[in-house]
Amino acid sequence: MTSSADSERRKAGDAALRSQDEAIAEHLDQALRSGELGSAPSFGKPMPEAEGWHETPLEFRLPFKILKNAGVVPPEVELFHKRGELRRALDESASETEREVLRQRLVDLEQVIALRLESLRSSGRL
Repeated sequence: MTSSADSERRKAGDAALRSQDEAIAEHLDQALRSGELGSAPSFGKPMPEAEGWHETPLEFRLPFKILKNAGVVPPEVELFHKRGELRRALDESASETEREVLRQRLVDLEQVIALRLESLRSSGRL
């Protein structure tokens, strides 16, 4: 009996999503017909890429985007941000002593990232 109730709940949820999709499609169609959509400066242009998109490993892009949209920031994202900051600081540094310190910090951080990603892969959570 529980699987029947689950099945009914799933069907109701699917119907609600279809209904919501149809409402969105209708709203977009009306905006297109009225010219409201076409007058937007970004109409017909690709969406801008999120900051750090290219620095994020391919297999993490979609999961991280979903988490970001849900307001959840995984710890790996913070590591990627720190890596980007270190790379920028390294590029902007004029002192060779400072560059060497930054290079070592970057190497250490990249090792932490690699170990973290390998841990996620080997545990099946990736």
